[in-house]
Amino acid sequence: MKFIKYLLVGILFGIVLTKSEAVSWYRIYEMFQFQSFHMFGIIMTAIVVGVIGIQIYKRNGVIGLDGKPIQIADKEKGFKNYIIGGTIFGLGWGMIGTCPGPIFILIGAGFYGIGIVFLGALIGTFLYGLLKDKLPH
Repeated sequence: MKFIKYLLVGILFGIVLTKSEAVSWYRIYEMFQFQSFHMFGIIMTAIVVGVIGIQIYKRNGVIGLDGKPIQIADKEKGFKNYIIGGTIFGLGWGMIGTCPGPIFILIGAGFYGIGIVFLGALIGTFLYGLLKDKLPH
């Protein structure tokens, strides 16, 4: 019961992504073909909301559920690691036709073939864990 609030937020997130068609392969295809602004609009809205939310947290010393102030550490400066990681992520997204976020939503919606993508994501995460010390960070 402790994690019921996270489950409810996840369900709400899944409903929003489904209703906004952000999990639609056709919408993602349109984005990569530069045929529609739909997905770019969703992504840009998420970035703006995220930036504003982080600034509110940092400037107002928001308190977490444990009663301690939430501390968000600054990211290390980097260029090569973001270019390499972003390219790999983008190529995977383009080949599969979905971002990792909607994997569970698509499985829940009855698209069971996406289970192969889920297994690939698990294997990729495992391999990253094995190789992370050898990668540029």
